[in-house]
Amino acid sequence: MNTYMIYLNAKRCIGCHGCEVHCKINKELPVGPILCEISHVPLKSVKGVPKTEFEFRSCYHCDDPFCVPICPKNAMIKREDGIVYIDEEKCIGCMACAGACPWTIPQLNPATGKAVKCDYCKDRVDQGLKPACVTKCTTHALRFVRLQDV
Repeated sequence: MNTYMIYLNAKRCIGCHGCEVHCKINKELPVGPILCEISHVPLKSVKGVPKTEFEFRSCYHCDDPFCVPICPKNAMIKREDGIVYIDEEKCIGCMACAGACPWTIPQLNPATGKAVKCDYCKDRVDQGLKPACVTKCTTHALRFVRLQDV
């Protein structure tokens, strides 16, 4: 069972992509992989004024993830708290995990030649901190919540 989730209050989001930037900084990612993404969702216009809303997308940390059993090196791991992460030492960059994921979430990190994906900044979570994307959200539109608290 998943314990955590990142929730977007779309009414607060201004689409600044600060979450994406701080995720990349925290994970020291090169140009290319984006582990969390804000996208624009066009809505119906109101009185002729076009409206848009934003959507947050990252790994869903599935209850029964397809990516974990498909990894030939057992590099995809699901923790007891539901966080799915990649053991970089074991990963060989074959990207079977991306092929198994219905949303193609894992991406190739060109700097390391290994798969990379959102792991809720598990190193920060283990210290009692929130993921970088949540902490640095300019408008506080992102919330990191424990599902049992919702």
